[in-house]
Amino acid sequence: MENVKVGLWGFGAMGRGMAKMLLTKKGLDIVAVCDLDPNKVGKSIFEILDVDKKDRKEVLVESDYKKAFTEKCADVVLLATDSFVKNAFPKIEYLLKQKVNVISTAEEMAYPQSQSPEIAKQIDKLAKENGVSILGTGINPGFVLDLLVLALTGTCEKVDSIKAVRVNDLSPFGKAVMEEQGVGTTKKVFEKGVKDGTIAGHVGFPESIRMITDGIGWKLDKIEQTREAIMSNVYRKSEYAEVQAGNVAGCRQCGYGYVDGEIKIVMEHPQQILPNLEGIKTGDYITIKGVPNINLQINPEIPGGIGTISMCVNSIPHIINAKPGLKTMLDIPIPRAIMGDIRDMIEK
Repeated sequence: MENVKVGLWGFGAMGRGMAKMLLTKKGLDIVAVCDLDPNKVGKSIFEILDVDKKDRKEVLVESDYKKAFTEKCADVVLLATDSFVKNAFPKIEYLLKQKVNVISTAEEMAYPQSQSPEIAKQIDKLAKENGVSILGTGINPGFVLDLLVLALTGTCEKVDSIKAVRVNDLSPFGKAVMEEQGVGTTKKVFEKGVKDGTIAGHVGFPESIRMITDGIGWKLDKIEQTREAIMSNVYRKSEYAEVQAGNVAGCRQCGYGYVDGEIKIVMEHPQQILPNLEGIKTGDYITIKGVPNINLQINPEIPGGIGTISMCVNSIPHIINAKPGLKTMLDIPIPRAIMGDIRDMIEK
């Protein structure tokens, strides 16, 4: 069997991380990379990643997606460029028409039925017409506050309520995420951005909440969200952001899912860069009230950067094996680490 052919659209923090992980796996080749950064275009991915090319075929970063991704050029393309369905859709549409499977890091693509049902139907139709599949995933949404929650409910006779909290370090994520969170702004700018929509905070609560309610059969009434600035008392600097003391280090966001007029799902997600500088410990916490009651604590958090990278890479065989159409984490086997030859996981 030939090696699995993988393309990458977006070579920022997540895209480069995926490439590095892919290069450690057996039975696959990176065949195309697309990015608009003029500092990367035309350069070897191995030079950019500072890794030994060995006997691999050269891959140069291409700025023109039509040259990078031609029909059936890859078995799957990892799309790491957007957070929102409407922004990712033109790229998704193009890739599906090239008859390649797609895995997207766009948070809203984890469950696009939640906020963009019409586009979701269009994506599903395009995928089926072209005989390929598409999946949105990541650490969150995609795992901690939805798939992991659902897995735990599998041990329950009944579920009365769910609370899921993720306290994490934003530092591994790129500039786009920092802007969405308002990192480095003043409180006044942050609050204005929340009102006018330029600061989105965490993207994904509607997707996670809807995935859970659909997954266990609750009829969701509505979703409410709140966002507030996390102010820093100290100077902080990460690879992708700088925060002066007195400015915004991140966003504390809460989401509430109502079922039969009651809040059945509560989600809390305070995320900021370098929380350790103020003595804040990260962690993931899930509390399920029901039969039985369940309390899960993971300390420190499952790291967001490598977690997102791994969820995407480890989902490759499952989306290749999937029947054509739009898929969510409810539809494929739970991803697991690929320690052998990836071709052994592909259904012949």
